[in-house]
Amino acid sequence: MLTVMKFGGTSVGSIEALERVANIVLNTEGDKVVVTSAMSGITNFLVGLCEDVYGKRDEALATFEKKHLSVAKAMLDEEHYRLFLEEFRPRMDAFRDLLYDEEAMKSPFYKDNVTSQGERFSSLLLSHKLRALGHKSSALTSEDCGIVAEGHPLNGSADLLETERAMAINVLPYVQKGCIPVITGFYGVNRDGLPLTFGRGGSDYAAAVVANALNADMLEIWTDVDGFMSADPRIVPAAVKIDEMSYTEAAELAYFGAKVLHPRTIEPVRKKHIPLKVRNSFKPDEKGTLISQFRKPKNELLRSVAAKTDLSIISINSPEVAYRPDIVTRILAKISENDDAIYSISTTLSTIAILIHNNDVKNTLKKLDDLDTDEIERIDVTADVALICCVGDSLLTTCGVSGDIFGAVKDAKANVQMISEGASAVSLNFVVPMTHVMDTIKILHKKFVEDDEEGAQQ
Repeated sequence: MLTVMKFGGTSVGSIEALERVANIVLNTEGDKVVVTSAMSGITNFLVGLCEDVYGKRDEALATFEKKHLSVAKAMLDEEHYRLFLEEFRPRMDAFRDLLYDEEAMKSPFYKDNVTSQGERFSSLLLSHKLRALGHKSSALTSEDCGIVAEGHPLNGSADLLETERAMAINVLPYVQKGCIPVITGFYGVNRDGLPLTFGRGGSDYAAAVVANALNADMLEIWTDVDGFMSADPRIVPAAVKIDEMSYTEAAELAYFGAKVLHPRTIEPVRKKHIPLKVRNSFKPDEKGTLISQFRKPKNELLRSVAAKTDLSIISINSPEVAYRPDIVTRILAKISENDDAIYSISTTLSTIAILIHNNDVKNTLKKLDDLDTDEIERIDVTADVALICCVGDSLLTTCGVSGDIFGAVKDAKANVQMISEGASAVSLNFVVPMTHVMDTIKILHKKFVEDDEEGAQQ
């Protein structure tokens, strides 16, 4: 049994957290491979450093070094601290050289290199803690492992086949010798040998890539929540944990607002049918949420409601849309030049509407300005909207379900501005103004989750 275990920033963010994580790892049966995020706050710290490397690097290096050394010194005895320093110093020297390397600063992947430094040190701390507890462990970087990445700066993807080949050579021998590899999350290495990050929160995805490459029996994502919930408990106090989910349900919720997993985590494990558990490192006895292909359907019309906020609808009006599919192609190609996420698309006879983040509107409009003005009549923007994602069984096959859901939305006095239905068998998505999103979620949860549970218990 091989388990890949990923621990997020809060899970490795303090001495107590690291000690708790070490015990979780050691109490897990079978072979283990660990993937870590940077300590909580470190990645944001490094992003800020990138904004003014010249002005901040001396102070940043001192702060960064002190943070990690103080944790190591308090957590390790004198001998293990000495061994830790033997690996820490070369990594710290490499980080310092990077911040003073004028040539490296010219690379478009420079920010990837700087912002991925945190994982190189959190992995070192955890590995040495495991050693101090009497177990063999090695801290491996993505370079050591051969996690191959491709794509644009700050938005990479893993080459799964090449990574599998490399990790069979570079990582499996450690496991076979009874050693626990602790691997850096968040980034891979491109063909030129430069770090390429997988986007914010990308350590979840990195762990899924590792699980895929090693043909793991289980991927565990250890975080600071109990698992997937029927709604955000900060909005709906009556929200309940979901014990089991399908890959598709988890992917939909992660993409459309549930801040439990990085949205891209599912695909690498789904390809090889590797089950995934989301668990709480602060409550190791909590079983969490199991995500797999084998979830049995239940008579739950709605299992969970999530929302992605701070979005905008851009409506492009052209009389040619219905008869000239090439216009739609050019519109989407222009928008894709920015690598911005498109959360929904809707078309009519003369309009194509796209849903993007508020922060991406300005750059998107600049790209659309390049289109032929004879073909585009008008572009309208509706800002500050939210996409609500309803996930459940048989949403497309149950008669009247859309009417019931939109009846509940009416009770929230929300105007539905865009609908996406039919693309997924397990979800129905629609857009409402930001001012109505919380009321809409509360009413949907009350009607379809809380009331259904009460009815089932009677």
